[in-house]
Amino acid sequence: MIDLTGLSKSFGPRTLWQDLAFTIETRHILALTGPSGSGKSTLLNCLGLLDTPTAGTIHHNGQDITRLSHRKARLFRRDTLGYLFQSYALIDSATIADNLSLATKPGRSLRASRPALDQALEQVGLAGRGDDVVHRLSGGEQQRVALARLILKRPGLVLADEPTGALDADNTRMVIAILRSLADAGCAVVIATHDPAVRDLCDSVLQVGIDTDPHPVKESVTA
Repeated sequence: MIDLTGLSKSFGPRTLWQDLAFTIETRHILALTGPSGSGKSTLLNCLGLLDTPTAGTIHHNGQDITRLSHRKARLFRRDTLGYLFQSYALIDSATIADNLSLATKPGRSLRASRPALDQALEQVGLAGRGDDVVHRLSGGEQQRVALARLILKRPGLVLADEPTGALDADNTRMVIAILRSLADAGCAVVIATHDPAVRDLCDSVLQVGIDTDPHPVKESVTA
């Protein structure tokens, strides 16, 4: 689905990583690991076309997306990508339903998508909570809303930056279970994480950093 070839990123004289070459497969979860400052978030931003690699290419279904126009890059992010970050990126003053309605495809009304919305909330353990206002939710509940948004959007590629960093063990397991269900449904998932428990639940691991092997290492899933 996504092929990286010779990917490098530098900031002035400092090189974060170089010559990365790997494929992000559908139905697969890839963990990005490495110490703080090694460039995990930067690599996610390059995959999401929010940053540009210094060298190398990223191909999606044979197309070099590192050379897309601003408009086509925006459409790629809208139609193909899903994000899951610690900040949740929700509208605090709006209801859960209003936040989730933004995940529906352009031209679809909230009324038409309400059954799917209710089903997504049930899947993340928030059944019947659509009218709750986001700023009244706990951090774990807000993360559940962000997960429901991914379920509704059904992206081809999910980029998750430390999605469990502020969560307890139960919410961490729920997040990984939902990401696994998205992968099983045909999505590719990339998770930047410091958590060994999260890493061990992924299908392969890429140690990010200038002095490490630029290819992912296969690991067994211990779900």
